[in-house]
Amino acid sequence: MSRFDLQDEELARCDRRDERGPFDFIGDVHGCAGELEALLIKLGYDVAWRGTRADAYVTVTPPAGRRAVFVGDLVDRGPRAPDVLRIVMSMVEAGVGFAVPGNHDVKFQRWLDGKDVKPTHGMDRTIAQFDPQPKAFRGAVRSFFRTLPIYLWFDAGAIAVAHAGIKEEMLGRASGDVRRFCLYGETSGETDKFGLPIRYHWAAEYTGRTTIVYGHTPVPDAEWVHTTLCIDTGCCFGGKLTALRWPEREIVTVPAGDIYTMPVRPFGHPPPRPGVVA
Repeated sequence: MSRFDLQDEELARCDRRDERGPFDFIGDVHGCAGELEALLIKLGYDVAWRGTRADAYVTVTPPAGRRAVFVGDLVDRGPRAPDVLRIVMSMVEAGVGFAVPGNHDVKFQRWLDGKDVKPTHGMDRTIAQFDPQPKAFRGAVRSFFRTLPIYLWFDAGAIAVAHAGIKEEMLGRASGDVRRFCLYGETSGETDKFGLPIRYHWAAEYTGRTTIVYGHTPVPDAEWVHTTLCIDTGCCFGGKLTALRWPEREIVTVPAGDIYTMPVRPFGHPPPRPGVVA
């Protein structure tokens, strides 16, 4: 298959404008399965577990007509990454959920593929949690990550979701540049005093008509910036797990049960200069 064929295949997975809401967009879970269950229940979903811990299976039944959409970073930092994946994979397979990958998910996929990656930023916890998991489950997770679209464009073009965000001119395109932006956003090439990349606050200049929902950079509260909304509210850092009900535009949260990982940089840290977010 040529590079152009692969791009066409990727674009077909991303362009889902024929899919209409209502949707529930869910922010970065980072292995916090307990909070994810609590948020789904608060949103009106039923979560039912079966089997033993070694071969656990979960069924999630949504409120009539609703579907969940996950913004990525399902793994790392939290205490139950395998169970988060069981929930999300079950929902996607049943047609009651969608997901895009986060940078942590892509890195973990590379580890599952046998690539040499550094187990940093909480990945060591995910690896340890996967050590007792059945081989078949590991294979299913690899396959799941490989099929995820880099972004999703819904509701006749009214709303789109990508892990780190997406610019309106990127919608309807599939390329390496689009993929990198969706996973990592846009950085200045500099690092802050914590040694972490300084990211441009692309949403501050966004003027598109399509509403963009994203995560990646944790914030204390989900607040609208033009027609964009970041719903990573630092659950793994002791913040909360956030959902956006669409088209209602209602924000729903549950508090973190614990501080599972201490952040290198306090989330919500003030941006170092206008137009740039730490």
